[in-house]
Amino acid sequence: MTRPALVIVGAGPRGTGLLERIAANAPELYDGPGLDIHLVDPHPPGAGRVWREEQSPLLWMNSHAEDVTMFTDETVEMAGPVRPGPTLHEWAGLDGRVFAGRRVQGAYLRWVYERTVAALPPGFVVHRHARRAVRVDGPREGRQRVWLEGRTRPLLADLVVLTLGHLDARPDAEQRELSRYARDHGLVHLPPHFTADSDLSALRPGEPVLVRGFGLAFVDLVVLLTEGRGGRHDGDVYVPSGREPVLHVGSRRGVPYHAKIGYDWAGARPPLPRFLGPAEVDALLARPDGFDFRRDVWPLVEKELGFAHYHRLFSAHPERVRGTWADFEARYAEADRAARAGLVAAAVPGPADRLDLAALDRPLNGVRYRSADALQEGLRRYVEDDLGRRRDPEHSPDLAVFLALLSVYGQLVRLGDIGGWWHGFFSHLASGPPAPRLRQLLALNRAGVVRFLGAGMEVSVEDGVFRASGASVPGAAVRARALVEARLPQPTVERTRDPLLRALHAGGAAATPDGLLAVDRSDGRVLDRSGRPHPRRFALGPHTDARGSGAFTRPRTGGAAFRQNDATARAALAFLRTPAGPAADAHPLFEEFTR
Repeated sequence: MTRPALVIVGAGPRGTGLLERIAANAPELYDGPGLDIHLVDPHPPGAGRVWREEQSPLLWMNSHAEDVTMFTDETVEMAGPVRPGPTLHEWAGLDGRVFAGRRVQGAYLRWVYERTVAALPPGFVVHRHARRAVRVDGPREGRQRVWLEGRTRPLLADLVVLTLGHLDARPDAEQRELSRYARDHGLVHLPPHFTADSDLSALRPGEPVLVRGFGLAFVDLVVLLTEGRGGRHDGDVYVPSGREPVLHVGSRRGVPYHAKIGYDWAGARPPLPRFLGPAEVDALLARPDGFDFRRDVWPLVEKELGFAHYHRLFSAHPERVRGTWADFEARYAEADRAARAGLVAAAVPGPADRLDLAALDRPLNGVRYRSADALQEGLRRYVEDDLGRRRDPEHSPDLAVFLALLSVYGQLVRLGDIGGWWHGFFSHLASGPPAPRLRQLLALNRAGVVRFLGAGMEVSVEDGVFRASGASVPGAAVRARALVEARLPQPTVERTRDPLLRALHAGGAAATPDGLLAVDRSDGRVLDRSGRPHPRRFALGPHTDARGSGAFTRPRTGGAAFRQNDATARAALAFLRTPAGPAADAHPLFEEFTR
């Protein structure tokens, strides 16, 4: 009898997480004649491209070492067994509050991969293929063919899972036009890309460079163009090497992401979810005419975040509120948005203690500065205030909101493609850089190596150069020969540079309006344009509309990616047990992974 074969395309942390769940679930679900597992990825298994150990030692993770795990715990709601394991800081012997280098994380992921392979049952054989998969074809009812770059014969698979991770993308219309203008005028334009892989040699010492994007890709860019070129930080002073360009940075918000919170939780946690849990998501999914994010989902998110904030304020800082939590909670639960505003105004006398999500999201809205120098001073104060707040437990409602954001993210995964705004909002509040990076940013600004452009940044071309302006300093503009787009490419099936994903979409796989691969969110099976799940093709990760908050997560937070991995692993094992059996539509579906 031919041994069943599973092909996993993408051997990074998501592929490794899926493999771990296969190892955990196989004793219960699989009694076949062994299993051949083919891992296809040109990059190292475990770490993959983003976390590979061969990258600059200057680049850090953006999470504390104690907040990174690849292992499930009892908070993960899944059908499979919990298989605990060490967090990054436990494995590496680090202080849990440090921000480890990405090389260390790569070594941890490699170890997790090796441990996972060793834990597979007897008869499970892993075959590594350090190549790129370029196409998947084959009949719905039969074995699939996975074609690899540089090979004339395909891998034969009873089932294929795509765990592709973050992908490169072809430029959109604006980026193509900017690149064309750069070629025609001898300029430098670096479109969205993975900063660690970017060739920055064209950015010359001392020359002005426009940078669009103020998130994590920008942080990496700054590190590589400053310390990476021989500069150094001496306390709160940056000592330049003289090889740095001058970076003029702006974005829609005009401010960097909020720093990571630097204190630990103490006391009772807010009971989450409260206003956005499985029942509310079920109700949204059951609407016959669908739902609108701003109209139907955001009010629930807003109420959930506010609940966590005020629960913490009442429980940890009672001297700053009026009345009792029991009375406030009862009235809060029944109030609409307008009534909640009145309730909060009466119960929370200090405006600084009230949660203002709009101000957090767009802190420079309506703020104008008389000059570029005044803007530098104003943004330095903003960053300094943020750093002070994020290390002060007197502002512990911020940490409660962070926990609520994680809870909300785990629920919203079930709703599929809800547009890009939410992910940007979440990242701005909850996925920012380590505080030391923002202190370095202040030093770089004082040294004149980084200049702030403010909010509402707009890029245009004129007189043979790039031009950047914004709303924060009306009438001001900066001109430069170089423009860097400091952000990741958008994971759309239409513009991805990944040939496999493009071919899959061209062959009938469905995409969402935002260009994400549509999958059955109960187990990750790829959907066609009629909504029918493919029996032999699955997909997990940021290129799908079931994308979670990452391939690894904080311990004891439920880990949406872990739930997805478990559901897909169980569905795959059940199918592979009898791959030549009944047609796909007759296979039983597993309970939704978020139940």
